[in-house]
Amino acid sequence: MGVDLMELWSHAGPFAKGVVYVMLIMSLMSVSVALKKLWVFQKSIAATRKFAPQFSRAIQEEQLDQAITLAEKNKGSHVAKVLGGALAEVKPLLRDRATITAADINSAERAVERQMLLELTEFKRGLGIMATVGSTAPFVGLLGTTMGIVASFNAMSSSGAAGGLSAIAGGIAEALITTALGLLVAIPAVWFYNYFTTKIEYLTAEMMHSAKELIDYLIKSVGSEFGRSIFTKEFQAQKAVTGSGHIN
Repeated sequence: MGVDLMELWSHAGPFAKGVVYVMLIMSLMSVSVALKKLWVFQKSIAATRKFAPQFSRAIQEEQLDQAITLAEKNKGSHVAKVLGGALAEVKPLLRDRATITAADINSAERAVERQMLLELTEFKRGLGIMATVGSTAPFVGLLGTTMGIVASFNAMSSSGAAGGLSAIAGGIAEALITTALGLLVAIPAVWFYNYFTTKIEYLTAEMMHSAKELIDYLIKSVGSEFGRSIFTKEFQAQKAVTGSGHIN
């Protein structure tokens, strides 16, 4: 048995129609955010795939000027933005490595952290809308169903026993449509939210790994001066352990 949606819509009351309009707006907001996120993520991932091999090659060949240029040109890559923030802190000093101190490296580390926070904030922008739609759309639909059932029982009580069950069957069917619509709105929103949350975790790990590699490279390439860097405190503590197990 098919469902004539147009007939149900024509018999729906003002409250049910209002609920439908609200859920359509929620669905449009969720879908628009999801499509925008898909475009942004795909663009950033594609730019990173192009940038990462070139940057790694420049670092391995110790072409730091070229590495900095690559990071500055590839603004569409999330990894390039993070690495560029670190390199910008030490860029004036890279030509004369003897002048770089542990404080300079720590400054680069803080630049990485700041840029990562900015990137994560941008990646998470709009996820709250999808989370809200996914969690509230079923309840909005249930509200429409509840009010529709109440209206149906009121109609039955006013008509007495003349209508019987058939008098309210149509009204209940109309009311249940809003619950189904609420689920149709919520399910894609939840799927997209979980997908983007997982994708952001992966991109965060990618940014963190690349930044750590760059900082480690800067530490090792300059020399022992970077023994005071916060990245190597644990290593220095281990070196201080003597053969008898005591720390000097």
